[in-house]
Amino acid sequence: MTSTTSQLTTLFDNVTLNQIARMRLRPNRRLTNRARGEHLSGKGGSSTDFADFRDYVAGDDLRYVDWNIFARLRRPYIKQFQHEEEMHVVLLVDASTSMLFEDKMLRAKQLAAAFGIMGLQNVERVSAYAIHARQDQPWMLPPGAGRTRIRKLLKFLEDVEGGGDIPIEKAIETMLRFHRGRGIAIILSDFLTFGDVSRPMNLLYSAGLEVWGLQVLAESEINPNVQGDLRFVDSETQETLDITNASELLNVYQDQRIWLQDALHSMCRSRQGRFMSVSSGMTLPTILFEHLCRQGWILR
Repeated sequence: MTSTTSQLTTLFDNVTLNQIARMRLRPNRRLTNRARGEHLSGKGGSSTDFADFRDYVAGDDLRYVDWNIFARLRRPYIKQFQHEEEMHVVLLVDASTSMLFEDKMLRAKQLAAAFGIMGLQNVERVSAYAIHARQDQPWMLPPGAGRTRIRKLLKFLEDVEGGGDIPIEKAIETMLRFHRGRGIAIILSDFLTFGDVSRPMNLLYSAGLEVWGLQVLAESEINPNVQGDLRFVDSETQETLDITNASELLNVYQDQRIWLQDALHSMCRSRQGRFMSVSSGMTLPTILFEHLCRQGWILR
């Protein structure tokens, strides 16, 4: 007799899920909150990890006076401990029409699920937002912590179908109306927008969120193979552009793609965050284990 184990999610198999569950996010900064969690901060707290001494001041808890030092120096000193604090992990998934192309949105949803599982497994508060214009689809999963939230996160991401032309910069500003808490904001998008994303990046940073930008592009967007006379149609606005010399256009396009990638990298790094551009043609394990681990985004 043989037994089979049902898959917890349609986004990836259980073997990949178990590998993800053993990983941990690696923020650049200690941006956490006063609630207890598994990330250490520099504030005084109640964990058992000793940090330093300071002078006693009226009103301090006498339980934290070091009486051995008091016996020697006749002056009271307070023992300080590292505080274990809760980190927020905010997932922002671009599900606009431009992502419905060559598995871009699937890869973004898989990566969001992976980041979310890592956070929940390590007792972080995880919230998720979907960028789309569908009124019949959920767009926000409120913050929650604990391993029991994994199924709810996976179900939320599985149900996101996408569509619409909401720009990434507007979506970030909308998300910030609901979010409270310091930590990491992970943006999964193709970042193909006509708007300026520097302002929402500043807003995220000012809100105490370390900005992680993960650009997901289709392989044909990275290395397009076009020839002859062409008509391009914007998948979101339906605007058209007629081209008579594809080779010249490709040179301009590649210059602009690389410029955008460099600009996004600079925006994230200047705000003490991270940026990476990947192809939707890469497998999820390749992105996680060969790229994100190697670049220090996550720890195995």
